[in-house]
Amino acid sequence: MKSFFKYLLATMLGIILSSILMLVIIIGGIGAMVSSQDQVVDVKPHTVLHVQLNQPILDRSNNNPIENFDFSSFKPIIQLGLNDILKNIEKAKSDSDIEGIYLDLTVIPTGIATIEEIRNALINFKESGKFILAYADMYTQPTYYLASVADKIYLNPEGLLTFVGLRAEMMFFKEAMEKLGVEPQIIRHGKFKSAVEPFMYNKMSKENREQVMTYMGSIWNQMLVGISAERQINIKTLNKLADNLTLNNAQAAVDNGLIDGLKYKDEIIDELGELTGTIKNKDVEAISLSKYTSVSEKKRKSFEKNKIAVIYASGNVIMGEGSEGTIGSDRISKAIRKARKDSSIKAIVFRVNSGGGSALASEVIWREVKLAQEVKPVIASLGDVAASGGYYIVAPAQKIIASPNTITGSIGVFGLLFNGKELLNNKLGIHVDVAKTNKFSDMGTFSRRLTAQEREVIQASVENIYKTFTEHVAEGRNMTVKEVDEIGQGRVWSGANAIDIGLIDGFGGLEDAIKLAAEAANLENYKTVNLPKLKEPIEQLLEDLQGNVKTSILKQELGTEYKYYKTLRNITSQEGIQARIPYEVEIY
Repeated sequence: MKSFFKYLLATMLGIILSSILMLVIIIGGIGAMVSSQDQVVDVKPHTVLHVQLNQPILDRSNNNPIENFDFSSFKPIIQLGLNDILKNIEKAKSDSDIEGIYLDLTVIPTGIATIEEIRNALINFKESGKFILAYADMYTQPTYYLASVADKIYLNPEGLLTFVGLRAEMMFFKEAMEKLGVEPQIIRHGKFKSAVEPFMYNKMSKENREQVMTYMGSIWNQMLVGISAERQINIKTLNKLADNLTLNNAQAAVDNGLIDGLKYKDEIIDELGELTGTIKNKDVEAISLSKYTSVSEKKRKSFEKNKIAVIYASGNVIMGEGSEGTIGSDRISKAIRKARKDSSIKAIVFRVNSGGGSALASEVIWREVKLAQEVKPVIASLGDVAASGGYYIVAPAQKIIASPNTITGSIGVFGLLFNGKELLNNKLGIHVDVAKTNKFSDMGTFSRRLTAQEREVIQASVENIYKTFTEHVAEGRNMTVKEVDEIGQGRVWSGANAIDIGLIDGFGGLEDAIKLAAEAANLENYKTVNLPKLKEPIEQLLEDLQGNVKTSILKQELGTEYKYYKTLRNITSQEGIQARIPYEVEIY
């Protein structure tokens, strides 16, 4: 027994010491990463800006050291935000030490509207006369759309360019629910509010198919127009290539003019050497996007007291504080209120990337945007998705701009509850008994279905929120409630569709929104400030080490499948009436 306790204590001590050592290593690695970000980097003459976009692209760079750390390799993961990517491309345009851009492409895990903004920045970069060269072992359709702006596009000889058009796939759970003995109890307003259709049908409704084909066709056409302009191939021919599966090998992509040549990576390096005048057998000077972020600009702007606040709101709209990856009603409202009351802030750009969420949280944020617009210009910039609750919160803005590929609209609301009585009683043999003080104390419980009176109350709440939603949009967009209802009903639109029906004022990205805000506030000289303010890396590290370590490990273990886990978590966290887009949208 003495020996047992001896080994037990030794084991416990070993675990404790190992944990302490691991924590020291993690903190040390993160500390080194944080300090390296503060170092100023110098660019050597004849350097190539090496652009890789193989990490998820947020609207702004995240300085959270836990989320930016790979715990399997103990190395930092650089996740640049769209704000820094655009800034770097613009900076490189006038940097005499940068000869050109090398697009080193794989799959780009981001939305098509974000790709559109980066693509437009690259088109602007080409005005400098500097080169852009693109290479990939294989091209997906969004990746090729970005690469199409390059002066030369190369592909691995054994690679492939996927070019087949867009598709939308949706899962339907009606029969699965029936087999499980779970009854979905659906209350909604809007024939296009299809978020609940997976629980109602086994395939898309006529209305849902109509809206999907409308916005998907719009996005595909936008991609074809862009490719056609850069590659001098007419749209009819591009569609024919997709319909006939013509690009079934790398050589076919060259023969049909979409690719300029087939090369291996070493041959690409040689060509970059020729373009930069590098001596043969000497390495090409290159700098990554992440390192280039630390390069000081050649011309620093003088101190300006006038500011434009850029307020970032990304993720699900939820009640409470939220975090950088969610739109917490308290956190975002506080940021808008701060910008409204700060006299040095002359205008606000509200950057939204959200499929919506809580209708009540949306209303809380809407109120602050409305108050801000009454005292200074508010320009809304829509990202990949700004729909349902994501559109609700920008409705009062003076102007709303988006990409033609932005998913927006979805003006509608719904409530979804589940009745699991059959599952519990007949499938599992579980019975629930309730003691309650009042008649409706157990309304919404999983153990029984709603009564007719309860359903009427919830339906009335849904109708009331939809009425409020449409009134807010009508007021903000100078439309009648009837006009909003006609384009509402939960229908999803692309940005290209939205401009025709008055939901947005024009096309453009984040930088365009900032310029519009400056014009609206009559500012020639200004500086931008980002809100909500991000916490300092060390402060963030100490505050949420445990929770974010768990999230980071899950991301690494699940890889690209993490999005499904995240979606499931979002569904299970839904509370109250929802103003939410029907599904997650990804373009392939």
